[in-house]
Amino acid sequence: MPFVEARGLVKAYRTATGRVEVLHGLDLAVEQGEMVAIVGASGVGKSTLLHLLGGLDPFDAGTIRIGDALIDQMDDAARVRFRNRHVGFVFQFHHLLPEFTAFENVEMPLRIAGLPSTERQDRARALLDRVGLVDRMGHRPGALSGGEQQRVAVARALVGHPSLLLADEPTGNLDEATAGELQQLIRTMHREHGLTSIIVTHNPVLAALCDRIERLEVGRLVSNRLPEGSVRTT
Repeated sequence: MPFVEARGLVKAYRTATGRVEVLHGLDLAVEQGEMVAIVGASGVGKSTLLHLLGGLDPFDAGTIRIGDALIDQMDDAARVRFRNRHVGFVFQFHHLLPEFTAFENVEMPLRIAGLPSTERQDRARALLDRVGLVDRMGHRPGALSGGEQQRVAVARALVGHPSLLLADEPTGNLDEATAGELQQLIRTMHREHGLTSIIVTHNPVLAALCDRIERLEVGRLVSNRLPEGSVRTT
């Protein structure tokens, strides 16, 4: 049984000109431990799909199951609890809290979850060390480079020990060299943390690092094989 499964997913938005349906009965199945890339043209609903899978937004029809949890049967409070405990998010724009240090940003989800101070600090420090920022953990986001900020965001996403990682254009705001470093970091952390990962990306290099590529077209997914000659770094 897939770890992530969406069936018949429909999502529409109301606009000034009427109802616009973005997802038309979309199906998706992701095995536990798999790393899947979602690609497609801008505006086709890739980010919308991630938000639905992560319980950030409601949908109009269909079902979503993550592990044993049925997202469509949860109320708002239950979705928040599930998201905080089981899902890690990385976005194109890091969304770090500017008034807090890198360490405090990484620690924040554990503080919200009510974990003891010592455990929070140990986890945050260990992850910042793992992403190469232990010597920068006292800096606020404004004093960090774009790549460093995204590394903090990756650490924050993983500090709660999620089973599912959802990443939305995680390298889209970075230069080529910095993006390459972050791509390899995401692949490495996926493996080390035993994650199931779904990554929206326009970057063909990041997509090629994944186990499978799904293309979103006209509201549905079309599976692609990895590009010929591509080599995934594990």
